Amino acid sequence: MSVQEVRYRGSTSTTIPDTTTYTIPDIEIPHPVQIISAKPDHKFELNFDLLQEILFAENVRDNPVVVLSVAGAFRKGKSFLLDFLLRYLERGQNSTLEEDWLGGEKEPLTGFTWRGGVERNTTGILMWSKAYPVELPSGEKVTVLLMDTQGAFDNQSTVKDCATIFALSTMISSVEVYNLSMMIQENDLQHLHLFTEYGRLAMEDSEFKPFQSLCFLVRDWSYPYDHPYGIVGGRGYLEGVLKLSSNQHEEIKLVRKHIKSCFDSLTCFLLPHPGLKVATNPNFDGRLKDIDSEFKTSLAKLIPSLLSPENLVVKKINGSTITGRGLFECFKAYMKIFQSDRLPEPKSMLEATAEANNLTAQAAAFDRYNKEMEELCGAEKPYLAPEKLKEEHEVIRMACLEQFFNVPKMGGDIFSSEYMKKLEIMIDESYETYLKRNESKHLMNAYRTPAVLSLIVIISYILSSILDFSGIHSLSQTAVLGLYIPLALMVFWFYVRYTGSLRELGQIIDNVTASIWEQLLQPVYQKLLEKGLQRAVQMGAQNAIGSDKTKSE
Repeated sequence: MSVQEVRYRGSTSTTIPDTTTYTIPDIEIPHPVQIISAKPDHKFELNFDLLQEILFAENVRDNPVVVLSVAGAFRKGKSFLLDFLLRYLERGQNSTLEEDWLGGEKEPLTGFTWRGGVERNTTGILMWSKAYPVELPSGEKVTVLLMDTQGAFDNQSTVKDCATIFALSTMISSVEVYNLSMMIQENDLQHLHLFTEYGRLAMEDSEFKPFQSLCFLVRDWSYPYDHPYGIVGGRGYLEGVLKLSSNQHEEIKLVRKHIKSCFDSLTCFLLPHPGLKVATNPNFDGRLKDIDSEFKTSLAKLIPSLLSPENLVVKKINGSTITGRGLFECFKAYMKIFQSDRLPEPKSMLEATAEANNLTAQAAAFDRYNKEMEELCGAEKPYLAPEKLKEEHEVIRMACLEQFFNVPKMGGDIFSSEYMKKLEIMIDESYETYLKRNESKHLMNAYRTPAVLSLIVIISYILSSILDFSGIHSLSQTAVLGLYIPLALMVFWFYVRYTGSLRELGQIIDNVTASIWEQLLQPVYQKLLEKGLQRAVQMGAQNAIGSDKTKSE
């Protein structure tokens, strides 16, 4: 039944003790509810009102909840499986025989919408509108909720879409069924690693493992002679898949260690193929008569292993039991995180490899630049003329960029162009640093402060002598101050340089003397130098003319 076919009898206003008033409609027919919607711009939206209708129902809001979710690749029968879970919740709680809840041979399968074919059917996250109260063997009353998720890796979803849906599903559920086809392959574990790590980043650190129970459901299992169908065969198979050995690559070990560290419980169930009629008949509607008996036998064991009272896993976060009301707050908090910019952008394996490849080439080229520049004008090297430094910089820069360009890189030229631009910026910024370091080695820059202060002392002494000789004693005494103050500052400057203390005051002295040099003394020095050069040229010309006259005589 589609959502559009559902009709409501009306709604009533219910006041919750936390002072918030919610409107909760009385739903006539149970149906799948789109609690998280996928938008065309690849963003997801939480439908607060629809989720609120489920989680604030009278038998849910204050009860501990069990949340079972099915996730995995698209078109692998997740919704089909969920409808058998619904049958068990509707009929199996009080039945003793599997035939009582599996249904009649000619009874169509209803619940979450599903169909055959290659096009995706479920988008976002769906939750069944009806919650199922169950009494545990301990006498505790809990409420069971079922969720269906958008299939991963269809031709319309980005890596971030898949990571967000899988991470949200794992974070919200107490039991996550990881729906796989034929066997657990290495890429399945790598995807699980990526998606759970994405979810873990969105959660607060605690002493507890971030997620609760994960069941690897391997569909269409074809090797019962190695590991028999069911949970026992699945246990042996999963132990072999997650086993660590000394000859494994570190990347393979890391994936397995991460998965084990993320979940309180890891199980596996091996399920046979349901039969050719299920796989090839476009009109298949879930009737048991079209399903192979071996599949039905295994299904009758799988569903109770997940939903029988003794096997239910109550939702907990950091050791605290979560109620329907608490789950609603979890949805809001998690969606707020995923809609923000707090989390990094998940990448496909190709993108991640291409990025690492380009970063390695970029780092190698930049290291070469720094190494060659250190050999040219490093800390131990003498001062180099700025023109020569710039010329050598350009040669080294082009060689480093050519090195980056020639390194084989994944992703193509378009992908690597951004890293080339970044390398150019890094090299230019580093050049500015080397330029400043080289300028600091210039004799005038290194000893400018004592030189300027010494020059002020000399000028003050000469000026004082002239004024004193002229009989202007009042101004002569003032000039004497210009003699002693620079001397005191020079002594203090040498003290700062020798001890390394009071560096701020030493910097102030450097800045003041630099301003005096640039604004007063340097212009005068340049003018005197120009006049001196002009005078020298004139004298040289006159001497040359006089010499010519002497020779002619």
